[in-house]
Amino acid sequence: ALICCFAKMAWRCTVSNLRVVASLCLHSPAIWQPPHRTVRIVWPLRSLSTSRPALSARKFTDKHEWVTVENGIGTVGISNYAQEALGDVVYCGLPEVGTKLNQLDEFGALESVKAASELYSPLTGEVTDINEALADNPGLVNKSCYGEGWLIKMRLDNPAEVDDLMDEEGYEKFLKSIED
Repeated sequence: ALICCFAKMAWRCTVSNLRVVASLCLHSPAIWQPPHRTVRIVWPLRSLSTSRPALSARKFTDKHEWVTVENGIGTVGISNYAQEALGDVVYCGLPEVGTKLNQLDEFGALESVKAASELYSPLTGEVTDINEALADNPGLVNKSCYGEGWLIKMRLDNPAEVDDLMDEEGYEKFLKSIED
């Protein structure tokens, strides 16, 4: 009997590839014979961690700012709802690096062709970075409010404040409540 062309190499394949090889062999006219070698499959170990992840999910304020936290640094921006309400952003007024902010302190402003809006700190901390690209291209806030249109980064003084902010589902419910 003919041996499937893939069978000789099957013992070297990973488990997922082995399934593909077996399926090909089962559908071929040749009879598949398993190799005469013992194959030892070692599964990767997985661990369960109960510690808080280094990168948190996006959280929102009722003033439409968002924050993500990675290793004690919060990245702050405005929500899609806020950027749509503002329209085309033409100016971003941001604080200087080193500015200390308390939660809900005003830290800057966005101006658009429709309106101007103050920006409020979602958390307490010190500004470590500002998005310099917004000086030349404030429209990034509209084009990528959750990406390249971020506003400031800040070192958190009280990471527990993050827990008081809304998650995405809570923020969506909040938006529905203010639209009604």
